[in-house]
Amino acid sequence: MRTLAAHGAAFAEAVSHFGPGAPFVLCHDDADGLSAGAILWHALARAGREPGPVRVIGRGESAWSPTIRDELAPLAPGGLVVTDLGVQADAILPGVPTVIVDHHVPRSWPEASAATVVSGHADEPIPTSSVLAHACAAALGEADDLAWLAGIGLVGDLGERAAGADFPEIMGPLRKAYTAKALREAVSLVNAPRRSASGDAGPALRMLLRAHGPRDIVAGKDLDAAALHTARAEVKAALEAARAVPPLFAGPVALIRCDSPCQIHPLVAQSWTHRLRRQVVIGANAGFRVGYVHFAARSLGVADLIGFLEERAPPLEPGDQFAKGHRRATGGQLRIETWNRFAAQLGFGPQAQVP
Repeated sequence: MRTLAAHGAAFAEAVSHFGPGAPFVLCHDDADGLSAGAILWHALARAGREPGPVRVIGRGESAWSPTIRDELAPLAPGGLVVTDLGVQADAILPGVPTVIVDHHVPRSWPEASAATVVSGHADEPIPTSSVLAHACAAALGEADDLAWLAGIGLVGDLGERAAGADFPEIMGPLRKAYTAKALREAVSLVNAPRRSASGDAGPALRMLLRAHGPRDIVAGKDLDAAALHTARAEVKAALEAARAVPPLFAGPVALIRCDSPCQIHPLVAQSWTHRLRRQVVIGANAGFRVGYVHFAARSLGVADLIGFLEERAPPLEPGDQFAKGHRRATGGQLRIETWNRFAAQLGFGPQAQVP
């Protein structure tokens, strides 16, 4: 286990070995990933590294894919900073210095020659990627004015109450400067575009990069701000329809099926946890991506959801992803055939099957 300062020092050491080309930041498309990406971009810019545009890794993409490799290689980056996208052994762009800033349970661990890993998954409490990013930024220079971005990521991943309990050194000053309502509202708006049918998180990233605090996001009036509000209205309507669907039960698992192009399955699962406190709640969305069922698992009673799912894992096929994320917030994407085997294996009947 490292302190946040030690994580920051490891990051600064890795960045010192970047080459002369512009570094690029790759980040996940949720509030934590986007905030971490914005923090790290500002940190590199302030350190005189002149980074290229932040590359959001969105729906159906992987930073470790040939597509991303082919996109980045012609840019000749001096280094890569990859945040909130998980940890795995393969090199994203062989020969290019890479730093991974992340808090998920690693899928595999890279050799030191492939990447430097700044990981918080073994810390207690586990910091979000945006908290790690803020520590990394502080190791490069002044970063106090970026703490609100870490707060956005914290509230996005943990919720406002848990974020305050686990990281009072960040949330305490933010609560004095901004209301809890403003923080929650900003998080809701930042998360909305990635959850909409389009899945385009670009407007949210641009807002985070130029904003000076949550109020700028909540009170924004430009086209990007309008896109956030439009996306949130779309997601709200889809979520209200899904919440009307009663859960199915099989042993310790409650399943809520939905069919929406919006990424609402994590919200559906979370919304039922306080009513089904003893169950592992799975929100499963068969309408999000053709040929797949995307699902999210949440629970108040089971602390290690990754372990819970892995004990019940079906045989996986190419394209399947299973038990990814955090111990308290996990999920995946399964081909329809794999999902149907998984649902039957859990004990669900025909209502859980996807045609």
